[in-house]
Amino acid sequence: MFKKGLLLSGLALVLAGCGGEESGTEESQDNGSNDSEEKTVVQVASHLPPMTDVVEIAGDVIEDPYEIELVEVSDNIQYNEALLNEEVDANFAQHEPFMEIFNEERDGNLVALQPVYNAIVGFYSPVYDSIDELEDGAEVAIPSDATNEARALMILDQQGIITLASDAEHTATVEDIEENPKNLEFTHIDLLNLTGAYEDGVPLVFNYPTYISSIDLTPEDAVLLEEDEDYTFAIQLVAREDNQDSEEIQAIEEAFTSQEVHDFLMELSEEGHLEPAFEAGE
Repeated sequence: MFKKGLLLSGLALVLAGCGGEESGTEESQDNGSNDSEEKTVVQVASHLPPMTDVVEIAGDVIEDPYEIELVEVSDNIQYNEALLNEEVDANFAQHEPFMEIFNEERDGNLVALQPVYNAIVGFYSPVYDSIDELEDGAEVAIPSDATNEARALMILDQQGIITLASDAEHTATVEDIEENPKNLEFTHIDLLNLTGAYEDGVPLVFNYPTYISSIDLTPEDAVLLEEDEDYTFAIQLVAREDNQDSEEIQAIEEAFTSQEVHDFLMELSEEGHLEPAFEAGE
């Protein structure tokens, strides 16, 4: 069963419908229900579609007595803070390298449990029709957070546009660029504002399908796409070390890898937005 909640500023949790097991039991008594089984609400924080869509589908198929409550957040900080502070039970909004940086910075205990899908990220241009048109000295907008900065630079390195130091991988920064034959100028921009950089005319802009879709662009419009066969940056179901083996988390993990979720992801895969990172039933 699926429910929906909202995480407000200050990480105050506002529940929709009922407030958990106790209120659910009271409601059954008040209505004279014959169903004596109490529901166990599992709260999952997430951010934007299709991540929130996956949470909703998982909530529709999760087995009794569990139900998933989607707790929507407004940025890329709240979902990890809420999980670390035990205000939610899990989250679904990030890849493992991003989570690892959070753990390092906040002395966190978050654990990546299950890769679900790999977003097809890349570079978009309001100026060029092909990456071959990239001009000398062009401005390139890349994410300001460490892991997505590295991801963007690794794409350019893969395509031979820049050369990164041999020991710089998922922690690469612009300081690790050893060769920059086109003298590209890199501008760091918050991930949520990269679409605005595109609209402002920055010649080359890194972005996710989730964000670039707000201006009706898809990966088919990108001039450069990532090659990530190992799903290093797959969006993961994340919990904490202290609850990762609980029955509740096992139940939502099964729901997130259900046939219904896989079918939904395959529909988006056909549109070029992402690739499922699991086989249904695994």
